[in-house]
Amino acid sequence: MPETRAMRPIARIHSQFPGKFGIPRQSGLVPALRATVVLEPAFRNPDALRGLEGFSHIWLLWEFSQAVREGWSPTVRPPRLGGNARLGVFATRSPFRPNPIGLSPVRLEAVRQDARLGPVLDVSGADLMDGTPIFDIKPYLPYVDCIPDAAGGFAPGPAEVLQVACPPELLARVPAESREALLGVLAQDPRPRYQKDPARVYAMDFAGLTVRFTAADGVLTVTEISERRACGEAL
Repeated sequence: MPETRAMRPIARIHSQFPGKFGIPRQSGLVPALRATVVLEPAFRNPDALRGLEGFSHIWLLWEFSQAVREGWSPTVRPPRLGGNARLGVFATRSPFRPNPIGLSPVRLEAVRQDARLGPVLDVSGADLMDGTPIFDIKPYLPYVDCIPDAAGGFAPGPAEVLQVACPPELLARVPAESREALLGVLAQDPRPRYQKDPARVYAMDFAGLTVRFTAADGVLTVTEISERRACGEAL
């Protein structure tokens, strides 16, 4: 009989991404992104975070909550390879895994006490969707967690970024504190790797807004920024 272990979320993250589309493919690629880690009620004890403020970065162990499925496949198609090659699931960071668990190092900006939510963590550079359940928080230890001469396999470095063209009158619709983060996210090319139609208009939800854009020849052009409509709201 297979051995099982039950885990429950100890926290959830609140980020600027209500959906998966547009989330950076790895943590740290867009340092300007801000998010908040809120402990679940059973774990809102300040003592649980005592000493964490001394670390500049932390590890978040979390669930690919939108990728939970029955069964699993031993191979996947990494977007980095254009979706045209199959590799072993354990040789990739695909969300479609036997256990849909993600691991992200993020910068710890602050540990603070909220009057309603108790102790919360302000973080930056996170690659998590809003509401993602977090199973554990651990301090990042640079003397063992950083390996400068490690090999990167089929993904030895970050993908090339795009030039972002956003008219000033559109960017002005974005709250000032979120503009740098938005431009950083767009520069990472949110499009699926296999979609390169220069005429296609893409829509990405971010920070309460819907951002529409096209991309061609290394340039991403923002065509519209509007308030995000709630699900079911008439057009």
